[in-house]
Amino acid sequence: MSKRKVTRRQAWRIDKIQEERANRAQRRDSQIEKQLSGGELGPEQPGLIISHYGKQVDIEVLTGSHAGEIVRCHLRTHLGQLVTGDEVIWCRSPDGGVVVAVQPRKSQLQRPNNYGELKPVAANIDQIIITLAPEPRAHPNLIDRYLIACERSEIEPILLLNKTDLINEENAQWLMPMMEIYQQIGYRIIHTSAGREESLRALKEQLNDRVSVFVGQSGVGKSSLINALLPGIDLKVGELSEQSGKGRHTTTTARLFHMPDGGDLIDSPGIREFGMWHMDEAEVLEGFVEFRPFIGHCRFRDCQHQHEPGCALLKAVEDGEITEQRFRSYRMIINSMNETL
Repeated sequence: MSKRKVTRRQAWRIDKIQEERANRAQRRDSQIEKQLSGGELGPEQPGLIISHYGKQVDIEVLTGSHAGEIVRCHLRTHLGQLVTGDEVIWCRSPDGGVVVAVQPRKSQLQRPNNYGELKPVAANIDQIIITLAPEPRAHPNLIDRYLIACERSEIEPILLLNKTDLINEENAQWLMPMMEIYQQIGYRIIHTSAGREESLRALKEQLNDRVSVFVGQSGVGKSSLINALLPGIDLKVGELSEQSGKGRHTTTTARLFHMPDGGDLIDSPGIREFGMWHMDEAEVLEGFVEFRPFIGHCRFRDCQHQHEPGCALLKAVEDGEITEQRFRSYRMIINSMNETL
């Protein structure tokens, strides 16, 4: 589909809007500089972004007698795109506060926008809790996409099998063998059910003293789990559609919560699945951790791992060192990437 051409007047209006935005940002920065030089702003102090609202963020005070207080702050334009979980330097102002600097990130979770540009959605994460359930049915290819994104971001993934009370003789036939594959690879798996307090114990221990993000397709119970872990938060829980078996998104903005027993949790909405088309094939290949010992050992340097003689990956599948499920998932992801080109 060809792009719609804009008229000269529309182009002029677009340029004018961009110019006005730039001028407002410049005036805002000039006002901040004036406040800094005039002593209108308080001393610099560390803070933590717990939520983001367009050009403003909520900062948690980390030190002093006001530790734990939440302050709405403006952002200096040169800081780039800040997200929930960023550690910053800020100053108090007459109308709240101003973020003047950002600390280096230890890690960040990114996802592509509609233009293929990678945008951060959360920062300084220790682990990603990939939540799945018997209903809606957990698909290995979607799980693998999450795992690849975790490997690429160098953030530890944890597989959380939720709604274990829904496991029955029928769905156990495909669910248990699938989970066994991930366990054999070396991924940690936790079983839980939001309605059973005793089943949350292992999950709480995993969350303790870590910054975590829950991801997973809609309907797997992320909001119910967070409500159980954080009494009083009462995130809206989306009902599972009886017709489609797919859930509905319910949350609207990323926010950081402190766990009662230690650790932080970022509820980051809108991350249903990671598009893989922003990666190249080599990055996808590296994202399958059990493939790594065989990468670079094919007979042909440009091996596509399909039908070529001397392919180390195909040989590993034949020998049982790579499962057919994971290799099939790899091929599906590569094919989907090629279809978008």
